[in-house]
Amino acid sequence: MIASVRGEVSAVNVDSAVLEVGGVGLLVLCTPATLAGLHVGQQASVATSLVVREDSLTLYGFGTADERSLFELLLTASGVGPKLAQAMLAVHGPTELRRAVAGEDIVALTRVPGIGRKGAQRIVLELKERIGPAPTPVAGRVAVRRPDAWSDQVRSGLLSLGWSAKEADAAVEEVAPLAEEAAAADAPLTVADLLKSALRTLAKA
Repeated sequence: MIASVRGEVSAVNVDSAVLEVGGVGLLVLCTPATLAGLHVGQQASVATSLVVREDSLTLYGFGTADERSLFELLLTASGVGPKLAQAMLAVHGPTELRRAVAGEDIVALTRVPGIGRKGAQRIVLELKERIGPAPTPVAGRVAVRRPDAWSDQVRSGLLSLGWSAKEADAAVEEVAPLAEEAAAADAPLTVADLLKSALRTLAKA
């Protein structure tokens, strides 16, 4: 198992990044919140999980080891593959996701694209007793300070989760006032927070 990789970031894409490790460029699939903390030309370290298939070896990257552990636990649930597990973490984050499963919050789980009511009930049934308590939040999330930066990242995140360009643009426009108010109060929101707000807007629509 490849538990983590560290190296210079050579590229950041819509849903992935490339880290140069020992002269080899490793493609790592990441959530928008994780990608927000990666910058081309800078050194970075990400926790990783290697998913092995008959025709592929895919690295999934996470901002913390806790996210990686939760990702791997989600994969043990029936009907949950790597893309869906990553989407669940992108929409909720590990703490909120644990609370949703432990609290049997079906509505919260169905906010994730690709999860219907029956799927959410199955995830709760299979993981409720194994998901564990939500850990105490730690510092280190990436704060959003420039409107152009957060809007591009949130839009890319929505596109990677399966929303159309039109829907993503509309959602970004809806949450823009929220981002501006937070920045004006010198309490900038994170990309993850704004992505969740955008997803709530799309869910209501």
